[in-house]
Amino acid sequence: MAALAFPVIGPAGVVAVRQYVAAGVLWVAGRPRLRSFTPAQWRPVTALALVFAMMNLSLYEAIDRIGLGLAVTLEFCGPLAVALAASRRRIDALCALAAASAVVVLTRPSASTDYPGIGLALLAAACWACYILLNREVGRRLPGLEGPAAAALISAAVYLPFGFLQLWRNPPTTTVLACALAAGLLSSAVPFLADAYALRCVPTHLFGVFISVNPVFAALTGSLVLHQHLDLGAWTAMLVIVFVNAVTVAAPHPRAVRRQE
Repeated sequence: MAALAFPVIGPAGVVAVRQYVAAGVLWVAGRPRLRSFTPAQWRPVTALALVFAMMNLSLYEAIDRIGLGLAVTLEFCGPLAVALAASRRRIDALCALAAASAVVVLTRPSASTDYPGIGLALLAAACWACYILLNREVGRRLPGLEGPAAAALISAAVYLPFGFLQLWRNPPTTTVLACALAAGLLSSAVPFLADAYALRCVPTHLFGVFISVNPVFAALTGSLVLHQHLDLGAWTAMLVIVFVNAVTVAAPHPRAVRRQE
């Protein structure tokens, strides 16, 4: 839905609207007490806000250039890198090699390769990895959804002047504005709240398996809705990355096995 609004208000305009919607919903859900935040709490919250803003913009710019399926698949290398960096198992080394090979296939050079688009998708991947680590730290320092709600508010404030300028220069139609608002609700607010509640009921390794199918869903949606088609090599590489994600998070970790024993 965000991509449908790109031709009128551009990726930056859609990201701005997305940030506004996310800030409003998370503010109501988290109700952060900003005046009680200490400097030690503000630091990770501010870093999370900036990473969140950069992640969304780089991903949407990448989608606009290289398509939904490829952009989301490359972005998914971020959480995969976090999972691999935290382990020293032999299977993880093999998974890292397989993932790297798949990325090379996805980004194989040709006359029509959009290297800036690929770079933006990999920047989104780095931001997602930082988002995971910062979100964990914010959760340690602040209760409930107060930290993410405050980060969403800061991110929206960063986009406030750019968003209004973009919308003023390119007045959106009702349909375009509805797509941008839906993207904000469905891409930021609802998933974050759903993840927060799901992780209280579902083990983290199973949760990782569930979200590892995101690139496939993105590619299918891009093909059916946006008419962005991938070749066989890209589909194969994408499935390899999904499989590597699933293996990495599903295989038993030595520490977990020792605790069970």
